[in-house]
Amino acid sequence: MSDIFREVDEDLRRDQLAKLWKRYGSAIMAGAVIIVAGTAGYVGWERYTASRQEARTAVLTEALDKARPAEGQAFDAKAAADTLANAAGQLDGGPAVLARFYQAAALVKAGDTAGAIALYDQLAGSGDVGPALRDLAVVQSVMHQVDIGDPAQLQARIAPLMGADSPWRWSAREIAGLLAIRAGDQAKAHEMFKQLAEDVDSPPGIRSRATELAALYAPQP
Repeated sequence: MSDIFREVDEDLRRDQLAKLWKRYGSAIMAGAVIIVAGTAGYVGWERYTASRQEARTAVLTEALDKARPAEGQAFDAKAAADTLANAAGQLDGGPAVLARFYQAAALVKAGDTAGAIALYDQLAGSGDVGPALRDLAVVQSVMHQVDIGDPAQLQARIAPLMGADSPWRWSAREIAGLLAIRAGDQAKAHEMFKQLAEDVDSPPGIRSRATELAALYAPQP
């Protein structure tokens, strides 16, 4: 079962990062646009805002470059996490939030799952983080606790994100299915994976895994 959880972990992270950039990337990097219509200072303010955004983006970009291993060198996840934490401390708004997400991912790679979970929980409870990204932090936190946390408590956290209005609903439902397995409710797990497999709107990776897991936990004749 640990192999399944590990594969789901890796694929879910790829799916979530893709969704993050597709749906919210421009908003994160651009930040709030303040329009002061009809004032003489508008152009100056616009230039100041653009310059500040460029500076913040440059800090994050530099941190990401430093976090990447040089060609031929092994990836030092702990050093990457430290670099991104330092960048997050210099930033605010969207770039700081994004740096924290990358930091948490690096902590997982470094073997500090507890540290990553704590950081995701911090993001999930922060009023400085937008609702969609707070929900993403919950998904990430619960995902990394699927095979170690209390299934009932984790189900309670992920359940609100399973609704049709959540951008992370498919991942939340997949995680809920895995938690049902942990809880020993194979019938519930089968039904949840079956629904995901039959949902044509499910992301391909999730739908493919759900199809396999639905078959694996199908009721025996």
